[in-house]
Amino acid sequence: MKLISYNVNGIRAALTKDFAGWLKNENPDIICLQETKAQPDQIDTFLFAELGYASYLHSAEKKGYSGVAILTKQKPDKVVVGMNHPRYDIEGRVIRADFGNLTVISVYVPSGTTGDVRQDFKMDFLSEFYVFIQKLREERPNLVVCGDYNICHKPIDINHPERQTGVSGFLPEEREWVSQFIESGMIDTFREFDSGANKYSWWSYRAGARANNAGWRIDYLFATEPLRNKLKNGAILADVVHSDHCPVLLELK
Repeated sequence: MKLISYNVNGIRAALTKDFAGWLKNENPDIICLQETKAQPDQIDTFLFAELGYASYLHSAEKKGYSGVAILTKQKPDKVVVGMNHPRYDIEGRVIRADFGNLTVISVYVPSGTTGDVRQDFKMDFLSEFYVFIQKLREERPNLVVCGDYNICHKPIDINHPERQTGVSGFLPEEREWVSQFIESGMIDTFREFDSGANKYSWWSYRAGARANNAGWRIDYLFATEPLRNKLKNGAILADVVHSDHCPVLLELK
């Protein structure tokens, strides 16, 4: 099974850059999208259906903002939208699909880059999301939690870490959250297969960041510990360009 997580920074914009052609060629079984920035009636699900994908969407109430989706070739047994928490669910940040004993989640963690109010919102979301995942694991122990977490975990995950002190996305409390998430029994699947430096999934549009590989690794496919022996491959598809992010991949046996 091939799973991909991809912050498309606007699904409609990505489609103008041949996202559909790439999806056809890459052919994942499941792709989790973040930052779709569209209402359901603005997303051409028929186009995805022609490629063999059923589309499950969770859009923000605010138009042109946030939003997550799961496109899948296998019909899920169950789809759950949101965390049953209105404060976050109105922003379209979490969607879940169950396939037999496997659960896949697409999450778009808020950014805190616009100031203290949103940084506080981000930390509150992370706290609630942690509880949400731990409770879900009691019922559904085999989880893959895909998404844009807007956090670089370690210095190796960000360019010039010495310059990033006090920057949202690399704050000590954010990085500690990721450490606690992993310590609770979540696997950073990419790092199971690649321990190298300069491996990033997001680059600013400013100052030639992508050309210079001045990036951040903020997109993850976390898997629960019971899936460890199912992990086959993890990769960052850095050459794929429809967005300021690139896709990240996990293959399961």
